[in-house]
Amino acid sequence: MEVRSLEKAASILRSFTAKAPEWGVRDLAAHLSLARATTHAYLSSLAAAGFLRRTSKGRYRLSWNLAELGAELTASLPWFTPARTALADLALATNSLGFLCVLEDARVVCINRALGDPDAPPDALQTDFVLPANATIAGKILYAHADLPPPTFVKFTPSTITTLDEWQGELARVRQQGFAHAVEEWISGYCALGVPLVHDGDVVAAIGVQLPTSRFLSRERSLLARVRRAAEQAVRSRPRPTS
Repeated sequence: MEVRSLEKAASILRSFTAKAPEWGVRDLAAHLSLARATTHAYLSSLAAAGFLRRTSKGRYRLSWNLAELGAELTASLPWFTPARTALADLALATNSLGFLCVLEDARVVCINRALGDPDAPPDALQTDFVLPANATIAGKILYAHADLPPPTFVKFTPSTITTLDEWQGELARVRQQGFAHAVEEWISGYCALGVPLVHDGDVVAAIGVQLPTSRFLSRERSLLARVRRAAEQAVRSRPRPTS
């Protein structure tokens, strides 16, 4: 299959989201600026391949086969299950929103969350979405340990990092200190703190917590100790390879 065809298929699959879980041919064609016939052909092919399913009303949704692929992906990562367990314990112990993020190309992707904060927003457990690298501790940690050009600097709050000098200085601090924090840099009223998750000498993820500023500032030191213990727990608990 040609590269452009794969790119079109990928753009179609990415159009299916929690806010737009279902598409008809006409609406999706308009959304992607594609011809209806082309859109119909791609949707039919993706459904035949098991990536989409056609509803009784002739519209399309993601197939459960994708969930199976996701399960195979996480099962192939020896650090994921221990990290998920450690994250759940961390969120409950700190009464916070815990998160586990990875770097996919240059995108910061949240792959797991654990809710231990009763004040968290209703959509806090939405997973598998891209986070702004310049405004999150996951972005700081993952970029600090990767050879990547700077991300796009989007301003979310008055505290968001928006210049190259600030960004480079922040990454240097993260590498030196071994952790990152963000004080209302992405969402006003919320702060976050996290550390790298290291597997076989490589930083594979960022693990951390987010909670209201009113509860964060007085507990930052104790939170850091707990987050570090969670990362250590994930490494200690990982399955041993079978002989």
